[in-house]
Amino acid sequence: MSVSNTAELSATVARAAELLRGTRIALLTGAGLSTDSGIPAYRGEGAPARSNPMTIQTYLADERARRRYWVGGHLGWRAFARAEPNAGHRALAEMESSGVVSGVITQNVDGLHLRAGSSHVIEVHGTMRRVLCLRCGQVFDRRDIAVQIEELNPWITVPENIALAPDGDVLPETTDGFVIPVCTVCEGMLKPDVVFFGEYVPLDRFRAAESLLRSSTALIVAGSSLVVNSGVRLVERARRRGIPLIIVNHEPTRADTWAHVTIAAGTSDVLPALQEMLR
Repeated sequence: MSVSNTAELSATVARAAELLRGTRIALLTGAGLSTDSGIPAYRGEGAPARSNPMTIQTYLADERARRRYWVGGHLGWRAFARAEPNAGHRALAEMESSGVVSGVITQNVDGLHLRAGSSHVIEVHGTMRRVLCLRCGQVFDRRDIAVQIEELNPWITVPENIALAPDGDVLPETTDGFVIPVCTVCEGMLKPDVVFFGEYVPLDRFRAAESLLRSSTALIVAGSSLVVNSGVRLVERARRRGIPLIIVNHEPTRADTWAHVTIAAGTSDVLPALQEMLR
């Protein structure tokens, strides 16, 4: 059901709240939840074009591609890290605190659920806060890697205002002369702790997400078009159990026909309204 006016939206949210009342709600969130924090979504109206997303195969095999990735990632890192949780993130944290929400499974890598105060968060696609060495397994704070990059490339200038991609990336004007950071323990190849295109979600993370879903008696999908298969697999598990499924997303999703209620509206509006109704 698509909502076209305020009265219709309120009625649809009320119907969703009635289905959710008395349940333990799991959340599956996507990039649409963070757009009101200034981080664009991958898809949908207004999303930036991404003709050549970085794949894990290209990252591992092509040094020029890695160089372009690290330059773009560094230019966007500060703006990405400055993003603040919005009303949708805060509503979910408060719903968890009150016992309504059992936890959040997020496809986002921005860490905004944790910063908003949610404590049970499964970041199935990883996080931009950490960087891993692919040789020795050492884990680094992204801020420390940013310092290393600026020491290796003192000429690099990070502008204050920059157009971000959903993963904090930007398109650099040039990569000439850029020195790629390496592991300070073994000099191995570094990679942000995020799942690249063509890479599988780590099994332990997916099992943790399944466990959270099994312990819940309802599922809300918020801000995800469910294009990524890991999200669809989780929704399929909820569908098989017959638990209430609510989808909140501006654009149609792959699972709309399975949902008990679909709400074509912004998560920053709908989630606080649901929180108020479920008090």
